[in-house]
Amino acid sequence: MGERARGDLEAVDPGGQLMAPKVVIIGAGVVGCALADELTARGWTDVTVLEQGPLFVTGGSSSHAPGLVFQTNPSRTMSRLAKYTVEKLSGLGCFEQVGSLEVATTPERLAELHRRFGFGQSWGIGSRVIDPVACAELVPLLDKDRILGGLHVPTDGLALAVRACEAQAAAAQKRGARFFGNVRVEEVLERNGRAAGVRARLITASAREAAAGAGAAGEREAPAGVSVRVGAVGAREAAAGVDAAAADVWASAGMHTEEGVFEADVVVSCAGFWGPRIGAMANTTIPLLPMAHQFVRTTPVGAADTMPIVRHQDRDLYFRAYGERLGIGSYLHEPMPVSLDELAGGEHPSMLPFTPDTFRESWEAARDLLPALANAERTDGFNGVFSFTADGFPLLGESRALPGFWTAEAIWVTHSAGAAREVAEWLVNGRPGVDLHECDLNRFDPAQLAPAYTRERAIRSFVEVYDIIHPLDPPHIRNIRTTPFHARQQELGAVFGESAGWERPLWYAANAANEGSAASEGSAASEGSAASEGSAASEGSAASEGSAASEGSAASEGSAASEGSAASEGNAANTAGEGDAAYAAPEEETQRDEWSSRHWSPIAATEAKTTREDVAMYDMTPLMRLEVHGPVAFLQGLTSNNVDKPVGSVTYTLLLDTDGGIRSDITVARLGERRFQVGVNGPVDLHWLLDHAPPGVRVRDITGGTCGLGVWGPRAREVIAPLTDIDVSPGAFRYFQAREGFLGTVPVTMLRLSYVGELGWEIYARADHGLRLWDTLRAAGVTAAGRAAFTSLRLEKGYRLWGADMTSEDNPYEAGLGFAVRRDAGDFVGKDALPDEPPERLLACLRLHEVGAVPMGREPVYHREDPVGFVTSAAFGHTVGFPIAYAWLPAALAQPGTEVAIGYFDRRLGATVAAEPLFDPKHERLRA
Repeated sequence: MGERARGDLEAVDPGGQLMAPKVVIIGAGVVGCALADELTARGWTDVTVLEQGPLFVTGGSSSHAPGLVFQTNPSRTMSRLAKYTVEKLSGLGCFEQVGSLEVATTPERLAELHRRFGFGQSWGIGSRVIDPVACAELVPLLDKDRILGGLHVPTDGLALAVRACEAQAAAAQKRGARFFGNVRVEEVLERNGRAAGVRARLITASAREAAAGAGAAGEREAPAGVSVRVGAVGAREAAAGVDAAAADVWASAGMHTEEGVFEADVVVSCAGFWGPRIGAMANTTIPLLPMAHQFVRTTPVGAADTMPIVRHQDRDLYFRAYGERLGIGSYLHEPMPVSLDELAGGEHPSMLPFTPDTFRESWEAARDLLPALANAERTDGFNGVFSFTADGFPLLGESRALPGFWTAEAIWVTHSAGAAREVAEWLVNGRPGVDLHECDLNRFDPAQLAPAYTRERAIRSFVEVYDIIHPLDPPHIRNIRTTPFHARQQELGAVFGESAGWERPLWYAANAANEGSAASEGSAASEGSAASEGSAASEGSAASEGSAASEGSAASEGSAASEGSAASEGNAANTAGEGDAAYAAPEEETQRDEWSSRHWSPIAATEAKTTREDVAMYDMTPLMRLEVHGPVAFLQGLTSNNVDKPVGSVTYTLLLDTDGGIRSDITVARLGERRFQVGVNGPVDLHWLLDHAPPGVRVRDITGGTCGLGVWGPRAREVIAPLTDIDVSPGAFRYFQAREGFLGTVPVTMLRLSYVGELGWEIYARADHGLRLWDTLRAAGVTAAGRAAFTSLRLEKGYRLWGADMTSEDNPYEAGLGFAVRRDAGDFVGKDALPDEPPERLLACLRLHEVGAVPMGREPVYHREDPVGFVTSAAFGHTVGFPIAYAWLPAALAQPGTEVAIGYFDRRLGATVAAEPLFDPKHERLRA
């Protein structure tokens, strides 16, 4: 929500004092209660929380959640949300810090636990990898002969979800918040295009009885150990107490009928798996799928309440103690998607009847790990409903369809208080305190909001929840978005990756012929090298506990290329003068280790060499492009650089938030006095511009109707000149300029930019001209190249990738992008917040000493024995001949020559901080 949107919420009381907005929160589970607490603590005390179930055992996921909290996650953001949840609930007496133990029964899992230890080091979560004997000492029920080791995190433990609801609600109530139980929201109200409140109905005994009758009757035990009866009789017994209390509270709010209206400036859906139903009331798609997973409790087996929580991810199981008994949760069974219409009635609608047949394999796997279960029996069980999303991340933020309607959905207890804090910060201050681009409700392309897409991806998230996920593993569902060049790419044997739904070539099998050994090595290096399947990072792999997080959002691939991030001419690091002449790539690259050779091929080296020595073309179509019509002052006021340049100019610039953080890096091509083509990083950037566009400014996404190719290499001008009516001579078409004309018979817009550090152009055309554009360039002898080479080349030039190398938590000077800030260009969003003092942390370039292993990102960086930072991006530099990594480090250590080490599974890779860019530091090739 921007400054303009926040201003819309301001109101003044009769005395002239600024009043906090009225907020209605839908749902009093652990997220809704936490949000009420966080908002009221920040001064927004006019908060009303409506819950369709009784307070505070509401019948949603919070009521039956087993409460296991594992903080370690590949995502820095998710780990931080979990850390705050642990800290807050511990202070409220709602957390039992028994620690956690993740066990390995295979060598692959043990290696993964070392990698997870590294994540903990990167994000500040203490842990250690221990041997089987130490594992058995922590959890005597384990068979030490069945395991190879474990990861012990002492600060993990058990969240007491219902108690946390009560404690946070009590704190909110003391500050003025109101809570209503047994009240169902039936409509989200709208006024002047904004959410204006809700219409709700008190659920009477007769209505609840009818709902209970629709569910399956029978005994079921709530996780806290309280026996309840679900069904018509149980509902009637329970109703007597809650109806009177609910009716009294309802009447105290001035409601004299069963239906009432709660006016609000902000409505927040914290409805959990009911979120899609609430979202529909606001014309907002909430892309989550309710899924059931199984949980049972056993007879006494000698457990103890002090026992660490345990995960046996090789068999998709987790364990916790209930006194001497065990609770066992399983993801081993087949996925169980749940329709909201199929939910049980009564007091625990999210606890579906247990299905013993689907638990049989899980029970045997649990007995195999824990011999004490051999003579134990299952006493009770249920299939509990939770929310799953397409990429495993929560859904946080404001609706595009109805401003003022917000969501805090698909949040497990693990991240509940942390997510609530960030949404509260976002509402009150206009921005969250941590980078939430992975979690933003509006991160998806419209095609990714299709119910069929959400269902298939969410089911896959469930299946993979405990799998070992490589950062470049592709999603299961493919071919959501293809470029006009797709058929031609398939003909060349393209191995495809995926990003934001786009199919993107990683490399082309046809290029193996250019290197004698590449053909045989390339296919072996990739898992799934079939052209139709391919492999690459999806924009958000599952972030749920135990699964891999996203590699970051799609980059603005024509952006940081502009002047080269820290590689800009004015960057002090360039004074070291290390360039391509200083390094000679070996004739034959050393064999990579198994992990870093996944989804990679030696063909990438061939394509990189072709780009450096000849000319190659890269599919730039997935780079989101916007058409902006309006006065230049609009973009000038939103961006950090001076974009008020003559028609035909291109500018690399930044979108900053009000605190000076980097929301995005973009390119602005001025094609007319009031016409601009803007390359951005994704839908959230589009929404930012739309939110700030005044009357008379039009912002339109043109990505789907256009296509683009980056044509780069020392022979680029030689190849392009005969094909186009545009004068591409050095004096006529300079670096950072744009021209419109024809390439062959294709109308094109050409931008002289490069994301690989070579002479060349980004060439854009309408999608219906795509095949002719491709064929024209191919006929001229241009080699098609893929993302693997692209990433290698960009890192050799030090070009940043937004969402991985920098986010809204980083300012331009820390990220090496100070050259893209012109404080003398007038006022712009974030200008006043930019610091004057030198940065305390910097994004640094690391040259790895060992050539056989390439980090993937998020690994810890050590100085001597202390973790001091983490890797953001890495790749093998095929031109310079060694692996390259970028990492955040303290400024004092981010100086060329500093020796550091990167944690890589159970070993450390030596590295040296290097001056950047590593290749062509004087940018002579770009300006050739």
